[in-house]
Amino acid sequence: MSARLQVLLSEQEMEDIRRAATSENLTVGEWVRQSLRAARQTKPNGSAATKLAIVRHAARLPYPTADIKQMLSEIDHGYR
Repeated sequence: MSARLQVLLSEQEMEDIRRAATSENLTVGEWVRQSLRAARQTKPNGSAATKLAIVRHAARLPYPTADIKQMLSEIDHGYR
């Protein structure tokens, strides 16, 4: 199912969008759809509280750790 979106732009904005679409061999509609998709993908999902809760939970987990010199030595040993 599709929905229509109406956006009012100044003449200059519309001309800039037409020029951008033409330079990419796209219709204005397709250029706008692609731009909106790209903008949505850059927005973070979830609230800050949810993300903070995840980080706090992860910080409580018993991940394997060691002294940095020991870890580097073990990594180097593994390459040999």
